[in-house]
Amino acid sequence: MEETSTPIKDNAVKAIEDTAEAVTRSASTIAERLNEWLDSIQWIPDAAVNACANTILLAALLTCAWFIYIVFRPLILTWVKHIIAKTPYSWDDQLLGHGVFRWITHLLPGIFVILFAPGFFKSTPIIAKALDISAELYLLLSAYFIFDSLFNAIKEILQRSKVASHLNLTAIGQIAKLITALVIFLLCIATILQEPPIALLSGLGVLASVIMLVFKDVILGFVAGIQLSTNKMLSVGDWLEMPSHSADGDVEEIGLTTVKVRNFDRTITTVPTYALISQSFKNWRGMSESEGRRIKRSVLIDTNSIQLVTPEMVKRFHEIEHISAYFAEKEKEVTSYNARISPERIKNRVNGRRLTNVGTFRAYIEGYLRNHPDINQEMTLLVRQLAPDGRGLPIEIYCFSSNKNWAAYESIQADIFDHLFAVAPEFDLRIFQEPSGSDFRTALTEQTG
Repeated sequence: MEETSTPIKDNAVKAIEDTAEAVTRSASTIAERLNEWLDSIQWIPDAAVNACANTILLAALLTCAWFIYIVFRPLILTWVKHIIAKTPYSWDDQLLGHGVFRWITHLLPGIFVILFAPGFFKSTPIIAKALDISAELYLLLSAYFIFDSLFNAIKEILQRSKVASHLNLTAIGQIAKLITALVIFLLCIATILQEPPIALLSGLGVLASVIMLVFKDVILGFVAGIQLSTNKMLSVGDWLEMPSHSADGDVEEIGLTTVKVRNFDRTITTVPTYALISQSFKNWRGMSESEGRRIKRSVLIDTNSIQLVTPEMVKRFHEIEHISAYFAEKEKEVTSYNARISPERIKNRVNGRRLTNVGTFRAYIEGYLRNHPDINQEMTLLVRQLAPDGRGLPIEIYCFSSNKNWAAYESIQADIFDHLFAVAPEFDLRIFQEPSGSDFRTALTEQTG
């Protein structure tokens, strides 16, 4: 493959060089004939012939370049639009819409000047050199805008695919534009100084220090953007929570230096990109991609209301739907265990095994959740007792709502705890609540009354 591609490449380069030489020879011939014609005119002094020829050639060159820009370039764009309209693809529409072809046609006037200027002004190299440098700078600037519009089009094309969810396209595009701008800037300086670009690299040490100082945030953001993209830490559309920067909402844009977050109160917070690497944040993408949203909340039971189950409670608990089977099984288990203890000892309720109202309440909560239509039964579901902290006995619910929508999730969670607060007295339990001012006034009134 390499053996065949090299001759093709060499032939193409040779054809381009031959064409350029032919154009230069033709332009030189035109300039010589113009000089001969002006020299034949008697009223033009010999000293002014070259100046008149250069003026006419310069005017003709600029007029032709202007004609290409104003007339020929729009005709090419119209032809390109006509072709693209007939294609079944959408990516070429993006290239056209973002101006890629429009900026490509900007190259035509510059190429025309570069081809004809050396031949026209062969006798005046300074004019030819000035025109050549100006045309090269024009081509370089056009090349930058070609790449800029191309990056925008590629970003728009990729955003419609699955790739966009795994890549930080905004940051990557900004990085590519920055690198392109630096390369174009270096080439422009080399063109003006007429030095090879490699020769300028030796003097970039001091410039690099200045760039690192001036563009510190850009460089940090550049590195952070690569890490975020490579490690898939954050993507557009993720729910980001970062209290240190008052950010709690959806990521709208991940830029080179900042990340734009639209908070749930509709305000916008900008977070430095490098802060997402140096500081901790919470990304709720895992919850969004999972099958449920976690519910983790406790009910505080007043420890003074915890007691052993009485015969009256037993009758009542048998009638409760979600624990009737559980309670019957536990009764058999406790009766079987206590049958092995002597009758004298079992009379004392401390001896043997006894059911408690709080343990039965825990069993009820689990049964209630197991039968709840909005709780994901395939994910973790448990009801556990936490260590008392002076505000009662915490009974924690740990489960997952099958509906992840924020409003629906809050409604499901609220309904569950509304129900538990309401049914707790059926188990002779009281929900712990710290005393308020009215509680103290009631107590003082009862004492004084």
